[in-house]
Amino acid sequence: MKKKVEAPDIYFMRLALAEARKAAARGEVPVGAVLVKEGRVLARGYNRPLASSDPTAHAEIVTIRKAARKSGNYRLPGSTLYVTVEPCPMCLGAIIQARVRRLVYGAEDPKAGAVVSRLKFNLSQANHRPEIAGGLCQEECGQLLKDFFRQKRRGKIHQAVENRTALK
Repeated sequence: MKKKVEAPDIYFMRLALAEARKAAARGEVPVGAVLVKEGRVLARGYNRPLASSDPTAHAEIVTIRKAARKSGNYRLPGSTLYVTVEPCPMCLGAIIQARVRRLVYGAEDPKAGAVVSRLKFNLSQANHRPEIAGGLCQEECGQLLKDFFRQKRRGKIHQAVENRTALK
C-alpha cells in the first residue's frame, strides 16, 4: 500500500528505525515507532513485551501510551504514527481508538499485519479511518527483521536475553 509520502516522512521513519534497533539490542523483535504532531515528536518507543512481561507492549502501543499521558488525552487527532513494520490487529485498533490521523509504516508483516497482509482489517466500516502510507524505507525495515530472526535462529538473541536477565 503506497500512498503519498510527505517531505519529513523519511526523517521520522529513520527515528523509528533507531527505536527498532534499541529493541533488537535488548533481544526484542525490532519494531520501532515515533508519533509526531505538527512536526514535533510527541513520543517514541520500541517493542518491549519480553522486558515488561506484557504482550501488549508493542512499539505502537508503547508510543501511543506515552503520547496520551504527555498530552493528557487518550485521543491524538492530527498526529502521524511512523512504525517500522505493518501494525498487527491490536495495534491498528489502538491507532483507530487514539484517532491518529495518519499511519506510515515500513515493511509489511505477511503473518500478522492488519493493513494489507493476512489479517487485513476492513476499515470501510470503522468510525475513524487513518490515512495510511506503507512501504517507506521498506528494504531497511525488512532487513532489520530478517537479520534479527537469522541471529535468533543461530541462538545469539536468546543468549543476549539470558545474559540481560542474569544481570538483574
